[in-house]
Amino acid sequence: MYRPTSFRELPEIIKNLLIINGLLFLATISLGSYGIDLTQLLGLHQFQSEDFMPHQLITHFFMHGNFTHLFFNMFALWMFGKILENVWGAKRFLIYYMITALGAAALHLAVSQYQIYELSNEFPNLIELAKKGLYNPSNENSLRLTQLVTTPTVGASGAVFGILLAFGMLFPNTLLYIYFAIPIKAKYFVMIYGALELYLGLSNNPADNVAHFAHLGGMLFGFLLLKYWQKNHTQFN
Repeated sequence: MYRPTSFRELPEIIKNLLIINGLLFLATISLGSYGIDLTQLLGLHQFQSEDFMPHQLITHFFMHGNFTHLFFNMFALWMFGKILENVWGAKRFLIYYMITALGAAALHLAVSQYQIYELSNEFPNLIELAKKGLYNPSNENSLRLTQLVTTPTVGASGAVFGILLAFGMLFPNTLLYIYFAIPIKAKYFVMIYGALELYLGLSNNPADNVAHFAHLGGMLFGFLLLKYWQKNHTQFN
């Protein structure tokens, strides 16, 4: 495993990710006052949506819905990501970040597409309304279908969950402090968080607008990538 000669509080990839996410958040607010909706342009839409564009597969994980969303993602990225980048080096960390972010999007899309398929098969007359952003107010399934098709997904949470998993696997006995007071080993924290995300994802609460399967996708692809690197003793310069 690559070992850095010195520990940097803000290594290059982390620094640039923080800057990019911060700038796009400011741009979203600034351009919104001129009628330009960056969330619609850069957020990830479902394939059935008229707003879907291929570039959104990448741009969506540099976007955030609000300041709280941005802050907690960037705080976790800095807190855990800086350690991984210092241990791995910039190249490996960037590869890991991108793979987990794309993996998160892939699982989120797969689950959403399955839900859209189920609903559109059961109510075939509703899918055309959903594509146009409309729904039948007398049918709650119509609203759910329209929400699935038209609501864009944003955020770096998938990659952040991948980073959290990597931290838990590389430093399993490191103590983390929930609410800065309750100690818990990293490996247990990751397992509990993963189980909670799975439960919430399977609950499929219509009022829950969090992409839980994107979080799980980041963890899953992170786990697979780490195992692949371990098996092949992958080296990075």
